[in-house]
Amino acid sequence: VQLQASGGGLVQPGGSLRLSCTASGSISSADAVGWYRQVPGKQRELVAEFRIIGGIYYGPSVSGRFTIFRDTAKNTVDLQMNSLKPEDTAVYYCNFRRTRIDYWGQGTLVTVSS
Repeated sequence: VQLQASGGGLVQPGGSLRLSCTASGSISSADAVGWYRQVPGKQRELVAEFRIIGGIYYGPSVSGRFTIFRDTAKNTVDLQMNSLKPEDTAVYYCNFRRTRIDYWGQGTLVTVSS
């Protein structure tokens, strides 16, 4: 499975940004599909994902601000990010997981700064 992410950029605090990920395969076949993020020197953090078991998960730091969407016909997974904070600055990665194998997109940089 190949994943292509897009939509990153520079945004001011309080602003919004939408990330999009397109998968080469069917996202309906995934055990989980969603978004992670990483800042230098820290572990990759789960932001939000759809799980075949357990429904939708949001990380505690983004719950209430971010919303994850999926379109199974287009095989896309979007992340709508509102009320962005400087601490949301990171490289965001699209993730597809199936039978315990993780597939990753190339990452897209989100910078929240005034």
